[in-house]
Amino acid sequence: MFDKLEDLLIRYQELVDELNDPGVVNDQNRFRKLMKEQNDLTDIVEKYKEYKATKARIEDSIAMLEEESDEEMRELAKEELNECKQTLTVIEEQLKILLLPKDPNDEKNVIVEIRGGAGGDEAALFAAELFRMYTKYAERQRWKIDMMNLNENGLGGFKEVVFMINGKGVYSRMKYESGVHRVQRIPVTESGGRIHTSTTTVAIMPEAEEVDVELNLGDCKFDVFRSSGNGGQCVNTTDSAVRLTHLPTGIVISCQDEKSQLKNRDKALKVLRSKLYELELEKAHNAEAEARKSQVGTGDRSEKIRTYNFPQGRVTDHRIKLTLHRLDSILDGDMDEVVDSLIAADQAAKLANMQQE
Repeated sequence: MFDKLEDLLIRYQELVDELNDPGVVNDQNRFRKLMKEQNDLTDIVEKYKEYKATKARIEDSIAMLEEESDEEMRELAKEELNECKQTLTVIEEQLKILLLPKDPNDEKNVIVEIRGGAGGDEAALFAAELFRMYTKYAERQRWKIDMMNLNENGLGGFKEVVFMINGKGVYSRMKYESGVHRVQRIPVTESGGRIHTSTTTVAIMPEAEEVDVELNLGDCKFDVFRSSGNGGQCVNTTDSAVRLTHLPTGIVISCQDEKSQLKNRDKALKVLRSKLYELELEKAHNAEAEARKSQVGTGDRSEKIRTYNFPQGRVTDHRIKLTLHRLDSILDGDMDEVVDSLIAADQAAKLANMQQE
């Protein structure tokens, strides 16, 4: 591990020197590439410098204990030594995590699809609540929401909603949300007061750039239609909505949030690219089945990942056996404890897997 860290430290200094070269500053493409590499290395280099400084303090404390005869000074050296040893253990664990292979999609924006599953109108109502939860969470993270398509059920629920979340590191925190979300509660339509169980599916797809996916527009069929649902007078009175069919895969995407047919077309293509990219990722994951075993679920939309139990006010994430009794605050977007626990469990599983290899 430490040989690799020394190599990264040398590379970091090379990057600093290159970025100070006036010739590099004038080449914007190269400058941006070097800046990104430097940014990617900064956290681990700073942590390694902290490790080396702590090691130096340990050596100084040991030297003082060997040389010092004054008992008071020796006690101070012992305290310093114990404190530094504890700090060093923590830093070593942090370095191991920082050295884990990075998911190349972590910094990408995401496209989110939420669909009502088993439970009819109740599932659609919960889909609307999940949309609100993610919207509130995005606000807390200072991310931006961009609507793409919405299919309502007439009772305030969503049969389907598709939207994009733009911001720093969105996929790194949202990727754990893919799967089946189960809700247990008494529906407003239930006169007997019985608790029903319904499901809603969530798909999180990293935004695909044009370089990520080779898309032949000749494989795409576009149809236009009049938007439905809640919209402005222009949205609902012109043929601005777009239905895109990808002929090779049969994927169908509708976008009707914009007044402009061209903008809806662009959004539909963006969703298609991300869907095709997700298919490629799924193939890669299947090819690396053993590696996938070391990860907390981040992609299988048939996997039941979480239960929201309203009578008991609890949320349970089944992948990491985490139960929190604060349903209201989580549905209000206070999701950090859940997301941080999932990230920590994922990192621990990957570390354990690396140590076995």
